[in-house]
Amino acid sequence: MTADAWVTLAVVMVTLMVLVTERVPPAATILGATTALFVIGVTDASQAFSGFSNPAPITVAALYVVAAAVEATGALEWLTRRTLPGAGRGSGGAGRGGGGARRAELARFLPAGLVPSALLNNTTIVAMLAPRVVAWSRQTGRPASTLLMPLSFAAIVGGLITAIGTSTNLIVSGLLEASGDEPMGLFEIARVGVPVAVVAYVILVVASPRLLPERRPPQLVGPGSREFTVEMVVADRSPLDGETVAGGGLRNLEGVYLVELEREGRVLAPVAPDEVLEVGDRLTFAGNVGRVVDLHRLTGLVPAEERHFAAAGDGSRHFHEMVVAPRSSLVGSTLKEADFRNQYAAAVVAIHRAGERVGGKLGTVRLRPGDVLLVLADAGLPKRLRDHHDFLVVSTLDEAGPPRRDKARWVELTILALLVVVGIGWLDILQGALLAGFAMVGLRVLSPAEARAAVDIDVIVMIAASFGIGQALATSGLSEVLAGGLVDAFGGWGNVGLLLGVLLATTLLTEVITNNAAAVLMFPIGMATASAAGLDGRPFAMAIAVGASASFLSPIGYQTNTIVYGMGGYRFGDFARLGLPLSVATVGITVLVVPLAWPF
Repeated sequence: MTADAWVTLAVVMVTLMVLVTERVPPAATILGATTALFVIGVTDASQAFSGFSNPAPITVAALYVVAAAVEATGALEWLTRRTLPGAGRGSGGAGRGGGGARRAELARFLPAGLVPSALLNNTTIVAMLAPRVVAWSRQTGRPASTLLMPLSFAAIVGGLITAIGTSTNLIVSGLLEASGDEPMGLFEIARVGVPVAVVAYVILVVASPRLLPERRPPQLVGPGSREFTVEMVVADRSPLDGETVAGGGLRNLEGVYLVELEREGRVLAPVAPDEVLEVGDRLTFAGNVGRVVDLHRLTGLVPAEERHFAAAGDGSRHFHEMVVAPRSSLVGSTLKEADFRNQYAAAVVAIHRAGERVGGKLGTVRLRPGDVLLVLADAGLPKRLRDHHDFLVVSTLDEAGPPRRDKARWVELTILALLVVVGIGWLDILQGALLAGFAMVGLRVLSPAEARAAVDIDVIVMIAASFGIGQALATSGLSEVLAGGLVDAFGGWGNVGLLLGVLLATTLLTEVITNNAAAVLMFPIGMATASAAGLDGRPFAMAIAVGASASFLSPIGYQTNTIVYGMGGYRFGDFARLGLPLSVATVGITVLVVPLAWPF
């Protein structure tokens, strides 16, 4: 290999390690890698920053505006209004245990996530539907986990039906265009996406009741619910001062458990029932969100963050839940390091992490993607955080603002027009997306400020910067070297074997880093593999688009999985239990269909 290839390999390996550890937001990681390759001299300016003039990030930005309009108006709500099990029929409906009834519920509900995901970014669809599933769960007393993971997976495969269903498809389309090929047509990927979606739908309906265990989301009250960790302090002049843990009524609290006691730097765990409490003792409890909120009403205990509540907005207090995004600047930081209280005008009172109990002081916990933060702030917190992209979901526990339904019809007509004019070729995807985005402002569905806030700048920067890494792989010759390895390993199985090798590499890579990064890293390798075998590169590009989106084995490979991870109370391994048959089916269908739809 050349010196440039070795340098590129070193930068890519470091980038992968940083992405896997999630210590640094992906946007900063990718931009830093691109900048390093440019400064070292592996790429020139036009190569390193070519993504900033590519249609892909601009198209994604425009579609963010359209998605925000859908969320603000309740457009397309008719697709989901009657699909939740037992909607409008109380908690006694079908599905409280029978596998057949659960399958009927899934068959009815999953199209609500699958179909809209072909029209809009699938992450947005899940972000809108997941809170509705949780609300249904609260009303019926049935676990949201039975629906949330299937919803995420259905949205993923739904995004494979059109070029605008996921940003990954748009990135691959932009990479094709940058390489001198035709960009992806609006419904081109449907040739493989529709078969994958149909088979995945059947698998989810048939297998979910058997493979997916019932979990209790953190919002539910009752036995078995997922745990938040909260810190309370024995207040001055507290009636608990001098009382034992048992005598003070803290031994057998319903739905909450005293994990540890910290006194003057010493930690007691477990806490004996005859331990005498003193003023200033810091008590760490674990329990469901309803009982955690109730702790704040106990006489003699105050939240560890009580002194900071005055800084939370306008002084009014509301509980909110916030799910940490994979690209959040908070990932890898503690609340203290991030200066959370001052940055968001909110105080964290509890943390939930799926699959494990959060230990230690809340201020010293290093946050991870999917962590659910229970915060106390004024009612304006969700509105203020529209300008931030650190959280996937921000919801108020007691109320939510009503949608602007009078504008919903305009949004639906705009989406229909976008699909028609792009689908028949009057406009390309970029032109149609830009017109639709500007229409949302022109029709006063969104204000200019709301449209600007809807665009996730971190995602746009990450997409644009990632093109530079792809250029470095190609110009340094590293992609040819890696392609040679794939040819050696899979070439004995013919052209289909080479396609399978690229697809498997992409599928595995997307489980440990972001789907967009996986697509960008694998694209030049896939093209070099095709070139080495004298084949057309387009089938490999389509396989990469499918493989980069087909993240079913972990909660960190795709944003929709991260959204439902904490909300459904899942354990890490739950995704592999249901996701493995989906992954196998997706790989098999792709290998069979792609060579027929796009001949080598």
